[in-house]
Amino acid sequence: MPVTTAIFDAFGTLVKIGEGTHPYRKILKLGIEQGRRPKANDAEVLMSSPMDLREAADYFGIRVESVFLSQLEADLQDELASIEAYPDGLATVAALQAAGIKVAVCSNLAKPYASAIERLYPTLDGYSFSFAVGVIKPSSKIYSHATHSVQAPPHETWMIGDSKLCDCDGPARIGIRGFFLDRKGSGGYTTLYTFANEILRAL
Repeated sequence: MPVTTAIFDAFGTLVKIGEGTHPYRKILKLGIEQGRRPKANDAEVLMSSPMDLREAADYFGIRVESVFLSQLEADLQDELASIEAYPDGLATVAALQAAGIKVAVCSNLAKPYASAIERLYPTLDGYSFSFAVGVIKPSSKIYSHATHSVQAPPHETWMIGDSKLCDCDGPARIGIRGFFLDRKGSGGYTTLYTFANEILRAL
């Protein structure tokens, strides 16, 4: 079966955070200090809704002093600036696109983090972010959105990422072949170069 499309997870696969400041987590922690009980789906809500820090605080009913909010927003900007592309990510995307393979990203993330992906990978053919789609991986809807965004048949699509559940099992439900990336070398692919070579050999 020919491979016409490659979908990549973002964090841990295409990009890495240099210095994490976790501003959304700090807002939720502040909520606990104010008596709000955390809910199991708090993280899912943050990643499936297009909310900035101020909107997130308002949504959860958490009071944030303006000075503290300004500091969190500054920390977030520092965190976004620290995000870097993996060298094998840049090389793999370039090689696949040069060979005519469509390349998309499919990632669970809060709205502000999308700008870093778009900055580092501006030539991708499709961007499917959980906050924009309204669901998180491993929901079938987000993988369908990714393939539809580049007009790709799922059975001609391969996906890779660092979560077996989200990047292997989830996409498999709609016919996408998923692969596991473990940069520490304990299983699956250890580099995106090998993944790209497998696709290029299949052409």
